[in-house]
Amino acid sequence: MASTETTTAQDTGSVEAGLDALETTATGRTPLRQTVVDKIVPPVVAIAVVLVAWQFLFGIVDDPSRLPSPSAVGGQFEQAWLEGTLLGYIWTSVSRGLLGFFFALLIGTPLGLLVARVKFVRAALGPILSGLQSLPSVAWVPPTVIWLGLNNSMMYAVILLGAVPSIANGLVSGVDQVPPLFLRAGRTMGATGVKGTWHITLPAALPGYVAGLKQGWAFSWRSLMAAEIIASFPDLGVGLGQLLENGRNASDMAMVFEAILLILFVGIAIDLLVFSPLERWVLRSRGLLVKG
Repeated sequence: MASTETTTAQDTGSVEAGLDALETTATGRTPLRQTVVDKIVPPVVAIAVVLVAWQFLFGIVDDPSRLPSPSAVGGQFEQAWLEGTLLGYIWTSVSRGLLGFFFALLIGTPLGLLVARVKFVRAALGPILSGLQSLPSVAWVPPTVIWLGLNNSMMYAVILLGAVPSIANGLVSGVDQVPPLFLRAGRTMGATGVKGTWHITLPAALPGYVAGLKQGWAFSWRSLMAAEIIASFPDLGVGLGQLLENGRNASDMAMVFEAILLILFVGIAIDLLVFSPLERWVLRSRGLLVKG
């Protein structure tokens, strides 16, 4: 009998040790070589492949007015850097985009909660938000120019109209996916009203909300580029969209590709520096990501 109890205790201890091992997060640092192989080598290889393919296509097209060479675009970057205008192009657009996105966040978050929690508001505004989300951002540029004129307010209005529906719909989707058990448990512990929203609903809806934020930034950035391309004015400064339009007007394909690459670079940088770490944090806080 004692032997049986001892065996059972050992088995139970083994199971608990196994569960503890599964729940334990690895704290050791990833070796530098492994980091280089996993994180740095793949994008470097991808860039090299794109450059080789680009140079190959340039040789086939053999028309710089249609497709510039990589060296010509590199020369355009070098010239802008030496003239001190390169960082100015980037900052003009990025500062507008981030400020507009911040305002969209302040508006879209409470709007999303209101739509998600109030049935009448959802019935009234839900279809409108979905329709606005599918509306091309460029469609807002002409009316905002007429309403507000050629100024930064027009730029921010276009960003808001493009980003707010995505942020609100993302939060609505996240709230809809919150298990009812969480809400009942919260009410049992006294988390109702604002407390329930802050401590139960928002944390549980975080994955959908983060997805909405990421999509909202994408809409913000695209809306801003559309506004800068169409509504160009000297007093607004030269952002990346204006740079793209300047290249088109001058039939300078090297400048056009310079603007395209800068727009792409900013989009990738914001994703890597802001949204990817935020997504990893959300996944890790839910036990869905052990490493990374």
